[in-house]
Amino acid sequence: MSDAAPKKGKKKHRQPEADSDPEFQIAPMIDILLVLLVFFMSISSTEVLQSNKDIRLAVAKDAKDAKENPGQIIVNLAIHPISSAVAISVNEKDYPSPGDLIPVLQNHIAKNPMVRVLIRADKDVRYASMKSLLEAVGRAGIANVTFSVVDKEAAPTPS
Repeated sequence: MSDAAPKKGKKKHRQPEADSDPEFQIAPMIDILLVLLVFFMSISSTEVLQSNKDIRLAVAKDAKDAKENPGQIIVNLAIHPISSAVAISVNEKDYPSPGDLIPVLQNHIAKNPMVRVLIRADKDVRYASMKSLLEAVGRAGIANVTFSVVDKEAAPTPS
């Protein structure tokens, strides 16, 4: 009768096979890489959509990278090369004057009090236009303003 009872305290350990190589599964790694690729593409595309290719940013060699801010509003100031008229746009919508931005900016403040305005101004925009925009941002109640610049001059395009 005692032979039929299992022995306590001793467990049977299974030894791995000596000839087997560890398997490297590549399919899960490809899945993860594709998810990361889609994630980074979607993040970068939102920034690209909000930028205007016609704007030549000012050069600032000692500029620092901006910190991420989910409540950021990008304001583009482009200049028409022939008439020197300044075009103001936010989220691909044009505004005739900086004063027209005040209600839009106040609406963003109501949603997120930590909102930041990122100004992407062409380097040929006159100071008077920039001053009007900054006054409108101040009247809207936003104190956090950042300027977008580049760290080196872009190479001229061949004609």
